[in-house]
Amino acid sequence: MAATQTHTETKRRTAPRKAAPDAIKLLKDDHRQVEDWFEAFEGTNSASKKQKLADQICTALTVHAQIEEEIFYPACREAGIEEDMMDEADVEHDGAKKLMAEIEAGKPGDDHWDAKVKVLSEMIKHHVKEEEQRDGMFAKAKKADLDLDALGEELQARKMELMKQKKTGR
Repeated sequence: MAATQTHTETKRRTAPRKAAPDAIKLLKDDHRQVEDWFEAFEGTNSASKKQKLADQICTALTVHAQIEEEIFYPACREAGIEEDMMDEADVEHDGAKKLMAEIEAGKPGDDHWDAKVKVLSEMIKHHVKEEEQRDGMFAKAKKADLDLDALGEELQARKMELMKQKKTGR
């Protein structure tokens, strides 16, 4: 049967998969997506839309933090990026996780719920700025001896796995 395959069938099967973005592009793309959702949250008065956006934000940030903590941050530490910078990022993640747990436990209309989402937005903006600034973690990662393409593939695979788990409720 293999001898009767058409060229198109063979090509389809052997065509390279779309390559994952490098690690920094993947993480920056996540940052831009969450920024858009925070902006949409601020721009709506609809409780149902706020709930949906808050859920999207918390899910995306939870997965993003997990892939950074499991894969990207250890690689950065191993490459010699300053311990103080890495420790600060860990502490910022911890603070965001605590606030996200409160947001996820509440709903629009609850006392301080909108304020918690706003403060989370501000925390994330600060964290993103520190990662992306000219002398930040991402710049240091680019200068370090890191294989950002391989890290990007690993981050993307783990992200897809975690998102699938979130969708199936595991």
